[in-house]
Amino acid sequence: MWPFKSKFDKLKREDVVEAICTLEKQEADIETGITERAKQINDLMEKGRKEKSRELRLFYAKKINDLKEENESDVKRGMYLLYNVKLLRKLKTSIDDNTFFANTGKVSLGNLLADQRGLAVCLNKALNTRVQGENVLTAADETWMEVQSGYVENEKIYGVANHDDELLAMFETEDQLEDERNMSSAPSGPQGEKLE
Repeated sequence: MWPFKSKFDKLKREDVVEAICTLEKQEADIETGITERAKQINDLMEKGRKEKSRELRLFYAKKINDLKEENESDVKRGMYLLYNVKLLRKLKTSIDDNTFFANTGKVSLGNLLADQRGLAVCLNKALNTRVQGENVLTAADETWMEVQSGYVENEKIYGVANHDDELLAMFETEDQLEDERNMSSAPSGPQGEKLE
């Protein structure tokens, strides 16, 4: 047995279950937000298809892209929470196993937990590697944003970006298809003229 007690010695199953419930609530809130924004995106897409004004279409396109970015961020947060809950469930299962074996007396607690320090070192190493990798990506993204903002700032605010162009083109295609449908469905007069 190790001379010093670990923080895990005092950890209670109820604390882990409470943490899991808290994270699952946050996950549910994020999921609700994603669903609501997806509905907003669909509504704005419909408005954009029907709108005749190019300025309003551009506004809708920018709003749609902004909502999509928010959803992408929330999806990443949701995946992070899912992974966190998964690990906490593993911890809860480990606590349950420890209790089971201690209570049944088939395996001594000392033998079961003999290499907890080694496990902690391994998990900390993996966590540090992940954190370092995420920090590299975050720094690269910040550098990218700094460079981009230096020369396209006005275009981002007022211009038509690629995603905006794609949505605008889609809206215009929808208009053309609608006009063609209306033209082909309008009744003809005696000399082939369309009646209004």
